[in-house]
Amino acid sequence: MRPTGLRPRLTVLSTALVAGVSALLLWLGWLLVDGVARAVPALPPGATVRVGGEELPAEQVSEAVGAAARGEVLRVGLIAFPLVVIAAALLSWWLVGRVLGPLREVTATARRLSAESLDTRIGLPATWAARGEVAELAAGFDAMLDRLQAAFDAQRRFVANAGHELRTPLAVMRTEVDVTLADPDADPAELRRMAEVLRDATRRADDLVAGLLLLARTEALDAVARDPVDLAQAVAPALAVAEAEAARRGLRLHEHLAPAPVRGDAVLLERVAANLLENGVRHNVASGWVEVWTGVADGAAELCVASSGPEISADTVDELFDPFRRGPVERTGQVPGSGLGLSIVRAIVSAHGGRVRAEPVPGGGLAVTVRLPGGGPD
Repeated sequence: MRPTGLRPRLTVLSTALVAGVSALLLWLGWLLVDGVARAVPALPPGATVRVGGEELPAEQVSEAVGAAARGEVLRVGLIAFPLVVIAAALLSWWLVGRVLGPLREVTATARRLSAESLDTRIGLPATWAARGEVAELAAGFDAMLDRLQAAFDAQRRFVANAGHELRTPLAVMRTEVDVTLADPDADPAELRRMAEVLRDATRRADDLVAGLLLLARTEALDAVARDPVDLAQAVAPALAVAEAEAARRGLRLHEHLAPAPVRGDAVLLERVAANLLENGVRHNVASGWVEVWTGVADGAAELCVASSGPEISADTVDELFDPFRRGPVERTGQVPGSGLGLSIVRAIVSAHGGRVRAEPVPGGGLAVTVRLPGGGPD
């Protein structure tokens, strides 16, 4: 059975209130008329007064006038009472309908929504019925739709980019296999070369899947461990790996590691440092430099990794935190990494209640600063 709508219930409630108030006023009027009649000045004893065609002694005038007045009030009230109640019901029905009109628009919009129609908005006109709490509800609903649309658009882009990135190594593997199988004279050297290509493509696909899983798990975290961690120590393992890669590429690596105590997950924070250093080394230029710094500033622990590299526009820096964005580097199969490094960094930092920002380095390069709530051991 369908429940009664809000409009009939509000109409019945308001009509009942009007009926109750009207009945109370009728009763008070009846009492007031009786009191006024009794307050009529007394006539001399023995005098008579004609009331309603009858001669009455002066002592009975007050009662006769009171009874007549009460009867008249009751007669008029019994006629006016139902008219007032009917008018109140009709007016309440109309007013409630006008007030609930914007709410019906919100409901209708919500029912029309789907993943393909999130661009629908309520957009209430500025009328007297669409003000106050109703306007706030509509504006809040539209704001929620804006966030949902942005989330769905980001999800679509993420899925499309992930599919593209996964197809690349698969296409490489399929091509290598097809070319080798099409050559009946393929020798062991050719087969070995194919195996090496397949190994590299498989490693790239594995790294991409691992990055996607880590990003998904990190973004789904409601809470992380709150163990005492020093960012200077969390950087050390990643720094050891980065030093070897920097030396191979002829990069200068500078470190300024001061204690930076925080509370969080040591493994995830090590991943933050590793991703930032990997980006700094991989997306660099010949004879470039990488600088890593840890310390405490304004009561918060900070980790900063700056490096030389291609010039990056300040307007596009924030886009680097989107999945599969690699800055000005061309998207080719030779580009190392999966394009998820900074996305994972942002997700981990957000899970720890911190903030991350990136700024272009004058002359080319990028500086990424991670700022986390400070906290040492108890």
